[in-house]
Formats: sequence, C-alpha cells, structure tokens
Amino acid sequence: MDRPSGVEPLERTKTEVTALFGRKAKSSVLGAYRWMVLARTLDARMLALQRQGRVGFYGAATGQEAVNVAGGLASAADDWVLPGLREQLVALVRGHPLGRYVHHLFADSADPALGRNMPCHPSAREVHYVSMSSVIGTQISHAVGVAYGIRRRKASAAALAFFGDGATSSNDFHAGLNFAAVWGLPVLFACTNNRWAISVPVERQTASATLAAKAKAYGLRGAQVDGTDFFACFEAFSAALDRIRAGGPPEMLAFLLYRMTAHSSSDDPSRYQPTDWSERAAAHDPFIRLEHWLTGQGWLEPQVRERVAEEAEAEVREAIRVAEATPPPEPSTLTADVFARGRSEAGAP
Repeated sequence: MDRPSGVEPLERTKTEVTALFGRKAKSSVLGAYRWMVLARTLDARMLALQRQGRVGFYGAATGQEAVNVAGGLASAADDWVLPGLREQLVALVRGHPLGRYVHHLFADSADPALGRNMPCHPSAREVHYVSMSSVIGTQISHAVGVAYGIRRRKASAAALAFFGDGATSSNDFHAGLNFAAVWGLPVLFACTNNRWAISVPVERQTASATLAAKAKAYGLRGAQVDGTDFFACFEAFSAALDRIRAGGPPEMLAFLLYRMTAHSSSDDPSRYQPTDWSERAAAHDPFIRLEHWLTGQGWLEPQVRERVAEEAEAEVREAIRVAEATPPPEPSTLTADVFARGRSEAGAP
C-alpha cells in the first residue's frame, strides 16, 4: 500500500518502542495492529448491514482505534471500563468475544441483553465492561461510584471513564470530576475529543484552550494526548493507570483525534463539517499511521498484512453468519433479569 500524500508519520524509533513495550515489542505492536484491522473491518461491514436494514443502528469508531486499543491493552483485568459510544473495541481487546458482541448488534436470543439494549451498547461483565447509556455523560458519575466501591474494597484497580468532547458540557462531568478529586478516588477520565459533539464544534462548547485544562479547575492532573498516535496513547494510559492504582489521585486524559465517519448511522456530517474535513482526518488516520510505521521498521511484511486482513474479514463474516441464523429472543424472556426471584422460586424454605 502506497503511503497517502500528507499522512503524518509516527515519530518513534524502534528503540523507543522497545523501551515502551519491552522484549515483546514487535508482537505487542503487531497485536495492536491486528485489533485495528478487525475494528476497521467490523465498522465497514456493520455500516453496510445497517444500510441494508439488517441491523437497526450502528456507531462506528473509525479514527478512534488508537485510543481504544491502547486503553484495552493498558488496562488490567481488575479495572472497570465505563464507556461512551465508541469503545466497543476496548471490550474486545479485554477479552469479550467478537461473536457475542455481534449477537448483541443483531439483538438475537444469544445477546447477553436479550435484545433489550440499543445496538452498540454492549455489557460484558466478564471483562468488567459496563453498558453505556445514551444519556450524555452519565457514565462519568457511574465511574466515580465504581471507583468509590474499589476504594471501599481496598482493591488495587481503577475505573476508566470514556466520554466525548460533548460530555464535558454535561452536569455529570462537573459533578463527577469534583467528587472524584475531593475523595481522591481511583478513576481515570478519558475524553475522546473528536471535535464534534454530534454536530457542534468544540469551540462553541468551551472557551478553554484545551479540554485537558478543565481538569485543573478540579485539582486534577490533565494532559492532552495525540489520539491518532497509538504509542502516545498507550504511554499515557499506562503511566496514568499505574499512578492511580498505586494510590495516586484521579487524572484526566484528553485525546485529540478525528471522527472519520458520521456520528452514527443516523447522521449526515456533510451538513455541518467543513469540506476538507475528510482530507484532514485522513492525514491523521491512526490505523494508516501505525501500519506505515510497522512497514517502515520491517515489522510488517506484505504477506502478513494480507493475511491479517483476510483473517479479520473471515472472523467478522462468520460472526455475522452465526448471528443472522440465531432466532430472536423468546417472548417469555421479556422480564428475565428484571424482577428478583422470590424465595420460593429460589428454592429457599
């Protein structure tokens, strides 16, 4: 693949990357690349299916893969993830099966939520991934509550709250950061600033120079990170989570990136984005930036690149095939997990 004109290179040497990841640097970075390929493949297929009416809704995370993969890899098994709209990949990287996620997208009988949650709102208890809410910013307060529980249990873990730039205008952002700071709770706030709160540019939401600067008002450490640079994202996540798990105060990371698709399958960005937005976004494509770095270092041979793409396509297609062949939930499951079981139902005397 020829390098697109104007794509920003990743300014990291092989020595620097090896210092960041250790002896298994090559396999670690190639593993991150495979996750990005899978994410791109999944986004492309599911958007196509939504247009065909085979799934009802989809919110692509194209352009956010560096943040999601880095967050998934840097987080520990005991950490808790409270996502925004585009962090499904974090759950997959942490071990949530792709097939189970696709069952959720089709809302079939194998969907853990039994078809009762909006698509792209998965819940993955086995990897401590809490279902998001489409109400903007609520996951911030939820993450602070989870962090309070972690503190009460004296666990060595952190809560990781993802949210977009639009959520920094929500009440939960202000209440959540203030409460976390006052109580010194183990929570990392991760803002994915794609510059558009659906259709409202970030400069119409705040007069702050950066969203990271908002953390200072609450007494928190705040840092802006290039969200299209996988290495910068992994380094920032790892360092912040290490400090928090060691007893340090909460922190906020603001990842600056580009939303490369519509806000969701219900959106038309051509109505509000500047005409050169796609070109600017393509120049900072996190997937292409990492792919060219790997190729330039001799870590990604053409045959490996082709095999990774073929494997991702096959995995996604198979998950879709199985999900489409799975029947919808039985009507009898409508109230499953809604009401607590009575003592007689539970077998109690």
